[in-house]
Amino acid sequence: MTDWPPKPVPRAERVSLLRYARLFRRDILSAQPARLYRARMADFKTPFFRSVLLNEPSLVDEVLRQRPGDFPKSDRVGEGLRPLLGRSVFVTNGDDWARQRRIIDPAFEGGRLRESFPAMRDAADAAAERLGARAGTRVEIEAEASHAAADVIFRSLFSLPIDDDDAARVFAAFQAYQRSAPVLNLAALLPLPRWMPRPFRRGTRSQARKIRALISDLTAARAEQIAQGSAPYDLATKIMTTVDPETGAGFTTEEMIDQVAIFFLAGHETSASALAWALYLVAGAPEWQTRVAEEARANPVEQLSDLSRLQLTRDVFRETLRLYPPVPMMVREALRPETFRGRDFPRGTQVVVSPWHLHRHERHWHDPDGFDPSRWRREMPRQAFVPFSAGPRACPGAGFAMAEGVLLLSRLLREFTFAPAETPVPIAQLTVRSRDGIFLNVTHRR
Repeated sequence: MTDWPPKPVPRAERVSLLRYARLFRRDILSAQPARLYRARMADFKTPFFRSVLLNEPSLVDEVLRQRPGDFPKSDRVGEGLRPLLGRSVFVTNGDDWARQRRIIDPAFEGGRLRESFPAMRDAADAAAERLGARAGTRVEIEAEASHAAADVIFRSLFSLPIDDDDAARVFAAFQAYQRSAPVLNLAALLPLPRWMPRPFRRGTRSQARKIRALISDLTAARAEQIAQGSAPYDLATKIMTTVDPETGAGFTTEEMIDQVAIFFLAGHETSASALAWALYLVAGAPEWQTRVAEEARANPVEQLSDLSRLQLTRDVFRETLRLYPPVPMMVREALRPETFRGRDFPRGTQVVVSPWHLHRHERHWHDPDGFDPSRWRREMPRQAFVPFSAGPRACPGAGFAMAEGVLLLSRLLREFTFAPAETPVPIAQLTVRSRDGIFLNVTHRR
């Protein structure tokens, strides 16, 4: 059993409903009692709604893979993000969601990922160069990871490096939005009427409008390039020129703004979270850090197929996604009365699938809180590992994210040594982040 990393958050056996609500509002992770890391299922009743947390892999599989149509994404999840994301693929259900996926999915197929890989590789080189300028110092690595992930998504989407003026403005606006956007607002807890104004933290709506205006300018410029036949063949061009095979129609301008917003939010925020935690984990596990660095030096990456040789790096990244899944909880809504483990739940029950609990569950994993990348050679409980969700609503960019994470981790460990400067406290913001940042001592690798 490994004692690394330190157990991330305190686990109280019992908390009152009032304290739970206060903790949940401040930080979802700190509100979770210890029993949820052992329970197969947990039923929550409040005056406003009923919810159930499913921790049994077979039940998770039923909801996500076997019967996804009976458990659409809960509207409550999108309440805090709707000013930014509009009606993007992240927040819609039914026919609207299916139409959007038919247009988006082809852009992330295997062959298309190969086309995006040079942009990803250039962003990794730029990240190493930026970090090299700070070697020998104490570095807040979440900020560096965020910069690197934003560079990847902008190069891949619009063929723009992050230091381009337009890209830099969008990145700065997203950083401000992340500081103001709520993980949970009152509308997620109370069944408010549609006509009632939603309460948001100060600045959330204005930042969302600013981001959407900047994205609108980028998409308008790209539409003009497409019309003139001069557009680079990146993800934005692929999606803007793809039509729904069933209707023959593509995205409208407003719909494309919605999709770019979620691509940047999901592709940048989740990747930054995963990379930062991966560097923190190897910083406290020198033997794994050395092995990954040796693998990186023995297997330089020039094209997508080269990543297949980085098996140790992939195992480290998967172990990071297990311990610190970027999206800690997913919420579905029961369309009809349901029965789970002999207990009846009414229509409208909020069905919670929590990678944070499932990935650290004492029944499903050996040494669940320990960092042990070697487990992936012997222990593969796939139904208990859902960092990108599963079934039809699985993240369309999962393959992109895995390639990006492995590449960036390998590239940085090839050149630098990392050591923990302090112990971070994970909290759930838009993704699993550190409350006060992740500080590492960074030096050039000899």
